[in-house]
Amino acid sequence: MNALRTTQRVEAFHTATKKLGRWTDADTFKLRAHRGYAVLDLRAVEADEIEIRIDAERSALKLLVPDEAVIDQWDLRMIGRGKVKDWTRLPGQSGPRIRLLGEIRHGEVRISRGGVAVLTAMLSREFLNDCHRAHREGGSPTVHDPA
Repeated sequence: MNALRTTQRVEAFHTATKKLGRWTDADTFKLRAHRGYAVLDLRAVEADEIEIRIDAERSALKLLVPDEAVIDQWDLRMIGRGKVKDWTRLPGQSGPRIRLLGEIRHGEVRISRGGVAVLTAMLSREFLNDCHRAHREGGSPTVHDPA
């Protein structure tokens, strides 16, 4: 494990929170949510192991991850209805490892990879703001593809 881990806190209490593009350099995340929705873009995080500590009740968490990411949900406790939905996972992947820890009560985690992750990022207010910023500064938008 990396001795110099940095932690980013994310809260979603009765609201939708979206962290898209290159929004952090952290490799450890603490997510607390109650009847909320959080989208975390982890495609630009340059770490071999990413740790997400979850404390959520009646909430949904959407993770935008690289295609080759490995999701480890062994230490995630699910209470009530809910699950981790990773429909496009392929066996034998060898990318960054994303560890999900903590507890979800009546909620779910959705994993989006590839084109679905790009579309999720592009269909947001943050992408529109990024396009306006890029147009003003003469650059290009980075929210849809932070790498």
